[in-house]
Formats: sequence, structure tokens, C-alpha cells
Amino acid sequence: MIARIDHLNIVVSNLAEASAFFRLLGFVEGISAPLDAAFLEQVTGLAGAQGRFTALHHPGSNVAIELLQFDRNSGADPALGRADRVGLRHLAFAVADIAASVAALQAHGIVFLSPIQIWPQTGKKLVYFHGPDGILLELAEYPLC
Repeated sequence: MIARIDHLNIVVSNLAEASAFFRLLGFVEGISAPLDAAFLEQVTGLAGAQGRFTALHHPGSNVAIELLQFDRNSGADPALGRADRVGLRHLAFAVADIAASVAALQAHGIVFLSPIQIWPQTGKKLVYFHGPDGILLELAEYPLC
């Protein structure tokens, strides 16, 4: 039935800032445009919905990230970045060298929730951090098989 995952949509409060953040992670910007208000209202079921989106692509993936900023939004969930909440919880990005990736992001002011952790069962190295509007993100380095 499903051929592939097409995209992940993230609603943000500031499209320009969120787009800059994901470009820092190596994403490149694709199409960016206002969304037709009638179309957005129909597809979301939200009366009067208006907004703008930017599609971001990463050379190492076929899954796009679509950032969407509504002209009027209901605000961010204050618990969005908590790992124990029900629902879609975080996005994980595979990296070749987690220590170098962490250092590069820290140089841009990114704060991590912990030092790099190693999952004993697999040797996978991982670390969590927050992105735009508090979304929970993960860097993961997998051991060579």
C-alpha cells in the first residue's frame, strides 16, 4: 500500500529561523511559498487557515522535511520536547562522527540534553537536543557492522 515515507511536516512559529536551523544540519531549501488559503482550509479542516511553507531536502535522504508556519497558530505545546509524551516524539539523524557533529553544533550555540550516550545492546552512540520551537531531535552514530 505505502510506497515510501514522503515527508515530515513540522509546524513552526518562525519559518525563516527554523529553515536556517535545518540548513545548519545540512538540509537544502527546496520550494518555499505561501499556501493557498482555500486549499489549506480544506485540507486541514481549520477555518480561515493561512500559512507559508518551505520544503527542505537532505542529500542523504529521500524524505523531505516540510516546515509550515500558520499566520495564526494555537501556540506551541509546552511539553513538546519531552521524551515521555504520547505521539510522534523526535526525529533522529544518522551521522558518521557524532563527536564532531556535536562540537560543530555546540559552536553554533546548540545545547544538548546530555553528553553522548552509548546504547549497551548495540553500541549505537546517541544524543538528544532541541530544535526550533522545542522539537526533540537526536543525532545517532551506528557502529560498523
